[in-house]
Amino acid sequence: MRRVQSIGVAVALTLGLAATGPSISFAKANFGAAQSASFSVGTQYDTTHVYVAPENFDKFTDSFVATFGGHKSQQGVFQVTPTPSQTMSQLVFTPVGTISVFGFKTPVPHPFGDERTGYLVTDMDGAVKSAKAHGADVVVDAFPDPIGRDAVIAWPGGVHMQLYWHTQAPNYEPLETVPENRVYVSPGRADALIKNWVAFSNGKILSDNRRAPGVQIGRPYDTFRLVRLTSGFGNMAVFVTDGHLPYPYGHETTGYEVKDFDDTLKKAQAAGVVVLAKAFKADRRESAIVQFPGGYIAEIHAIEE
Repeated sequence: MRRVQSIGVAVALTLGLAATGPSISFAKANFGAAQSASFSVGTQYDTTHVYVAPENFDKFTDSFVATFGGHKSQQGVFQVTPTPSQTMSQLVFTPVGTISVFGFKTPVPHPFGDERTGYLVTDMDGAVKSAKAHGADVVVDAFPDPIGRDAVIAWPGGVHMQLYWHTQAPNYEPLETVPENRVYVSPGRADALIKNWVAFSNGKILSDNRRAPGVQIGRPYDTFRLVRLTSGFGNMAVFVTDGHLPYPYGHETTGYEVKDFDDTLKKAQAAGVVVLAKAFKADRRESAIVQFPGGYIAEIHAIEE
């Protein structure tokens, strides 16, 4: 089972953990025309989920906060799937992105564990219908949780994600920087993924570099295609490769943008984080790939001014 997944923020909110201010009703919220069209709410509600063994749960969350700052919600044990299961669950709020952490005490029901991100939507039925119209497969039909509904979809290229909806919207502080969903796909499926995701999300292509420096995938003497997208759901980097990827490239599902790269790496290493791919510069950024206690692999980068 892959360690880094997404089930959606929905269940963690069942604990009443997440609000940093008064909740607001979706019916009254003014998200703007573009966000309504794409069903998105805000990047602070888009999460990567991290699966860790229960014995590593606190070590991981402590190291994540020590690296990026922020705070943790109350911790609890829930059923987060439509069939019986039990998992420890906690939200971690940081200025560079929100994550949900799960430590399953029971086996994980299939197909949970394949989805990488969770996106809060304004209308579950409308979002699922739109996703299907834009080439997505519904791998877990919408199911109820105590405060809303959830569904899992898969895009061309095998990119799984969860959509979730609440009767009362949470209210989180905006992020300082928006994390990057890092997607690795084959050349045969890349265009279908990009076209359909941009249409579904009401997003746009920021850049499409067909000769991006290969150092970004651990192959410094090669080039590859790198497409950067943005939408109300946040940023996505699509790495179009032949799949010949040296470790740990492809294991990192999220990239975190920080203001001070060197200081962040120092904090990370002091918190027990291991640098798997040493710092390198490309595409106007300095980057490294790291592994947190418990096994979560992520990319950290700073944009050059």
